[in-house]
Amino acid sequence: MAPGPIRTAHKVDFDKPAWEQTGLHNRWHPDIPSTASIKPGEAVNIECMDWTGGQIGNNDSADDVKNCDLTRVHYLSGPFDIEGAEPGDMLLVEIQDVQPFAHRPWGFCAIFDKNNGGGFLDEEYPQAAKAIWDFEGIHCSSRHIPGVRFAGLIHPGIMGCAPSAELLAEWTRRETELVETSPLAKVRDVALLPEPKSIHAGAAEGELKAKIGREGARTIPGRPEHGGNCDIKNLSRGSKTYLPVHVNGAKFSVGDLHFSQGDGEISFCGAIEMAGIITFKFDLIKNGQEILGMKSPVFLPGPVEPQFGPGRMLTFEGFSVDSQGKQHYLDVNVAYKQTCLRVIEYLKRFGYSGEQIYLLLSCAPVQGHVAGIVDIPNACTTMGIPMDIFDFDISPATAAKNGGVNAMDLGSCAYTSDRK
Repeated sequence: MAPGPIRTAHKVDFDKPAWEQTGLHNRWHPDIPSTASIKPGEAVNIECMDWTGGQIGNNDSADDVKNCDLTRVHYLSGPFDIEGAEPGDMLLVEIQDVQPFAHRPWGFCAIFDKNNGGGFLDEEYPQAAKAIWDFEGIHCSSRHIPGVRFAGLIHPGIMGCAPSAELLAEWTRRETELVETSPLAKVRDVALLPEPKSIHAGAAEGELKAKIGREGARTIPGRPEHGGNCDIKNLSRGSKTYLPVHVNGAKFSVGDLHFSQGDGEISFCGAIEMAGIITFKFDLIKNGQEILGMKSPVFLPGPVEPQFGPGRMLTFEGFSVDSQGKQHYLDVNVAYKQTCLRVIEYLKRFGYSGEQIYLLLSCAPVQGHVAGIVDIPNACTTMGIPMDIFDFDISPATAAKNGGVNAMDLGSCAYTSDRK
């Protein structure tokens, strides 16, 4: 028998605030009411808002980024009960398709203000900025970063199953300990603990909603036991992910759809964020955690990925020596930051601002790798830039042949109205 039409398990309403829609939630908690049920083997469409719930607009100002309320995010679709799922099972999640809404063919990436979310390079780029991207089939381009066009590797930033009450308590314990003991906690957020403000728990009301607000885990970090906000660009069409199940029904949720992203999503809101529709098929491996010896998610990447010719990835290196010349011991974080800064300085010569390149490295299909973590004292990381995404030649050979680079007029990303 030929398969019938794919059922839509959840719809979003762009005429209603995200926090008034019962099929969305912005915390992880086992008691959030399920919004629908899905059978193993069934393909379903799930509609998703962008991660901010519509707080960022298609305009030329970054004021909405600066003022974005991060206590509201993320707005995830779900949770969905997978029929027959029990604690100890593994949920097999196959992504069959991901697409933007036909009536919303655009997305955004942003640099968040250092005092409101920040990002990987917020010491160097502390003020909010953004870029709007227009979708043309599988390709995208931006009026805020001209001279660039590339195919997107569309994927969800967040997929995960609900934690059990015991696992939720463990998350809170270890993240509270980090906040209380980390020296960095004196100067910046090192973890986001349960926060009742702006809690949205789907259809939960009254004391249940208040309880979820007091106990619910923030959706900002990914976590080793269930996945969550991992922002892995290769979880695209055709990929298969194995997720541990911790509660009856699994209570699977998804959101934070991306049209494209670079490895690391370095500007925090670095992917091209979008609202859209994702098509899943689920299966269950009963008692899979014991049978497979798995305590955390694993995945198989799909066959769809932008292709670039041999020798067309211009790759930069970084080491664990910071910008002040201080030596760090095998610090991959320092090394990758230095890698990013070297790419920015190189591409600025063509006429881009630092913010434009920071945004581009966050959302274009750059390849980030840990090259070495054994050669004391320097960890080495790399970032490969696909040269073919540019309308002009960025190769060192061409620059050397021409005796240098003539900077072009490459416009501006969107800044805040009070930018100094």
